[in-house]
Amino acid sequence: MQKEKSSAYRLLPTACCERMTASKEVVISNVHGLHTRPVMKFVDMASQFTSEIKVHKGGTEPADADGKSVMQMIILAATEGTPLRIEADGDDAEQAVEKLAELFKQKFGEED
Repeated sequence: MQKEKSSAYRLLPTACCERMTASKEVVISNVHGLHTRPVMKFVDMASQFTSEIKVHKGGTEPADADGKSVMQMIILAATEGTPLRIEADGDDAEQAVEKLAELFKQKFGEED
């Protein structure tokens, strides 16, 4: 009778698998809200990061969107005064959230 060889594997957590997360609350302050032009700016910038970007809409009609999808961002239908939370998950999460929040602070370059 022949014995079967057995091998034991042990999975160890590694630093490469740890992901960073970051989030920031913003409020839409430009008069026309989050229409096509600002959405395109947001998605273009979000796509420069490797992190997964999510946008959560608060208020009376909450919704979630993939921050790298033009269609999902437009469907948020976020008007002036709408609270949003930008969340990023990945190696460059903190930098992504800061840069994306800055777009809102600058009103996407649409108003003085």
